[in-house]
Amino acid sequence: MKTYFSDVIPKFQRFSQKLDNLTLLTNQHWVVIDEIENSKNVYIFRKNNELLISQNGKVTKAKWEYLGNNSLLIEQENESYLFKHGFFDENILALKIDSKNEYAFLVNENKFEEELNSKENIIDFLSRTYISSQLKKKIQDADRIAIEEQVDYTAPTYKVINKKQKFSVFNGEIDEYSIEYEDGVNGDIYVARRKKQFYFKAKPEGYWINFKYVYSNFDSCINALHFFIKNGKELKAGFVKMY
Repeated sequence: MKTYFSDVIPKFQRFSQKLDNLTLLTNQHWVVIDEIENSKNVYIFRKNNELLISQNGKVTKAKWEYLGNNSLLIEQENESYLFKHGFFDENILALKIDSKNEYAFLVNENKFEEELNSKENIIDFLSRTYISSQLKKKIQDADRIAIEEQVDYTAPTYKVINKKQKFSVFNGEIDEYSIEYEDGVNGDIYVARRKKQFYFKAKPEGYWINFKYVYSNFDSCINALHFFIKNGKELKAGFVKMY
C-alpha cells in the first residue's frame, strides 16, 4: 500500500473509532488510495482473519490480525507490516506506519465512488465532517452578545477592483469580487448564481482551514467581510450559515 506523510490526521483522532471495533472493520470493501490510474485495490478483512485483496478483480489472499493497543498486523507474500491507529470511521480507515508519520488511506467503496478518491479529498472530508460541526456547536454555545449588538454595523465605502467568473461542478457559475475598502482592508466575496449564495471564506481563530460564511445578500456580505477582517467574528446581521 502506498503511504503518505500527514501531520493533520492526529487532529481528528478524538473523533475516531478504535481499531478494535471489528464489526465496523470486517466484511467491508476498503479501497486503497494509491493514485495509480486504472488500478483499483480493494481490501476485505474477513472475520476469520483472512484478508482478501482484489486488484482490478484479481483476488489474492493474505492474513490480518488485531494485536490490541490499536495495532493491526498484515501479512502478505512473506512480508509483515505493523500498522497503528490513525483514524477510523464508517467511511475512512487511515493506518499509520509504525514509528513513522506516514499513513495508508483506505476508503469504504461506497464513498470512494462518490468523492473520496485522493488524500486531499479525504482531509477535506474529515475537516468538513468533524471540525466544521465542532466549530458550529462552539459558536452556538459561545456568548454572542457582542456580535448581536452589531446589527447596524456598516463597512466603509468600498470599490470592486477585480471581478472573475469561475465554474464549480457543485455550485455552478460563481462570480468572485475583489473588494478594497476605503480604510485599506482587502478581501474577496463570492456569488454562487445557481444557489443564490453570497459568501466569503475565512479561517476562524484556532482553525487551519477556511470556512464559508454565507449571507442573505451582497450588501450584508460586504459589511460582514469587513467586520470579520477587523474583529475575527461573523456579523449577526444577514448571517445565514457557515460550513
